[in-house]
Amino acid sequence: MANRIQATTKLVGLLGYPVKHSMSPHMHNTAFDALGLDYVYMAFEVREGQIKDSLDAIRILNAEGCNVTMPHKKSVMEYLDEISEDAKIIGSVNTVKNNNGKLIGYNTDGIGFIKALEENSVEYTDKKIIITGAGGAARAVATQLAFEGAREIVIFNRTFSAAEEITENINKNIPCCKGRAFELKEQELRKELKDASILVNCTSLGMKETIDQAIISSSDVLHKNLFVADIIYDPTKTMLLKMAEEAGCRYMNGLMMVMWQGAVAFKIWTGKDMPVDLIKKEIKE
Repeated sequence: MANRIQATTKLVGLLGYPVKHSMSPHMHNTAFDALGLDYVYMAFEVREGQIKDSLDAIRILNAEGCNVTMPHKKSVMEYLDEISEDAKIIGSVNTVKNNNGKLIGYNTDGIGFIKALEENSVEYTDKKIIITGAGGAARAVATQLAFEGAREIVIFNRTFSAAEEITENINKNIPCCKGRAFELKEQELRKELKDASILVNCTSLGMKETIDQAIISSSDVLHKNLFVADIIYDPTKTMLLKMAEEAGCRYMNGLMMVMWQGAVAFKIWTGKDMPVDLIKKEIKE
């Protein structure tokens, strides 16, 4: 196949650090090819303090938009021209659309996670759900679950104030769901897990240099009726998920969340539906 990138090709990027592990470029470029769309998706390493300059570049280069990942999902909001209502409540942005120089922020992380749960036939309405971590992804997942009818969201984080900020936001904006926050300590986590239905790891523990670590020390912290989700997808089975398997729990990694949040972003940029069956096949291979 001849090089399809032409002078007319529209650019979409991923802004964050680190990003070299990301499967988003492969996923989106496969979808562009399949639909014959004149777009290209690239990953750009953008460190803390550089997000404003990166957004200026999006405008100057007339890029179609971008995804935003760690550590910029909250800080990016300051530099956008408009933010969707749900992203405002969530308090973070992971997708940006460039509308003739006007940058509009969205959050597709939470929707992606819900879709992934549904694919695994996991019931989340009227359930108690525990989330570890309090970054942009945790905010999106927690808030979306509250929107979708979770009874209780309990957030554990090393910095208590960050977890409390998310739960207070839920209690203020979605009063039908109760939010509670704790400092991340295994003794407290063990207690709260006893009557929880879902555990979601939104920390980076299990990636790269922490590949042999997890938010818990052993599988006996988990009970067999618990569904365990880890938003990490590289490695495909983190230490937490190995413990979940050992405890007899059903579990999932972050692959399908990435695909579904990407599918929603794809529609925002192109107006087209991502060929999800093809992308699922590509991801699994």
